[in-house]
Amino acid sequence: MKAWYSGTVGGNVRYHDLPGDEPPIVFIHGLGCASSYDYPCIARDPTFPNQRTLLIDLPGSGYSDKPAGFAYITTALAQVLDAMLQDIAPDGCYLFGHSMGGSIAIELATMRPERVHGLVVSEPNLHSGGGTFSRGIASLDESSFVSGIYPTLATNGLSRWSGSVAATAPHALWREARSLVEGVTPSWLEQLSTLEMPRAVLFGALSLPDSDYDTLAKNGVATYVVPQAGHSMAWENPHGTAAAIGFFIRLWTEMK
Repeated sequence: MKAWYSGTVGGNVRYHDLPGDEPPIVFIHGLGCASSYDYPCIARDPTFPNQRTLLIDLPGSGYSDKPAGFAYITTALAQVLDAMLQDIAPDGCYLFGHSMGGSIAIELATMRPERVHGLVVSEPNLHSGGGTFSRGIASLDESSFVSGIYPTLATNGLSRWSGSVAATAPHALWREARSLVEGVTPSWLEQLSTLEMPRAVLFGALSLPDSDYDTLAKNGVATYVVPQAGHSMAWENPHGTAAAIGFFIRLWTEMK
């Protein structure tokens, strides 16, 4: 695993750099997750036989450092990734982001459209208000969450999230959740709709119906349904998720 030091974060952002052809696919994980935990099997799926892939653990998550002084809002996380990718992927990249990571990927693509060859996001936060998980966290103040609820989440053996939640700093998890609830201006949906690069949104079949599915089509954003999966499609159908990402990257490569 490699490390990239961020002065903004005040610590190291750690990532897997799996070698292959350029441009790389950058994987950005969701709330309470880690790319090092979620995406190795997708990054080395037969769909990507020779593709360089970067699996980045966001600050506060996974193997990355977790300083208490960093904001951990989506915009700040996108800015850190922007600086990082200028160093480790100077010729540009494809972006993949899931849930909160999808929102961060949308902001990053908006910041640096000239460096993003294509954007694929899976069930991203597109509006303020958050989801069930983030709303529940943000309904508490930070100290109450850190001392009261977080230990339960991190040790819940019945939850598929517990392992990666345990590797996420509680202060980072709370600030990220609050950021999703507060949203950004323009909204993630507005930013995604106005981007001119190739872009697509994945939905799990078990997540439908979803009003955003129809809205995105009206706004000219490609959509794709991953079978036998819901929101956690990387866990529920990793090959189907990899196939969907690969479909769009091959399509866009052939269109160049």
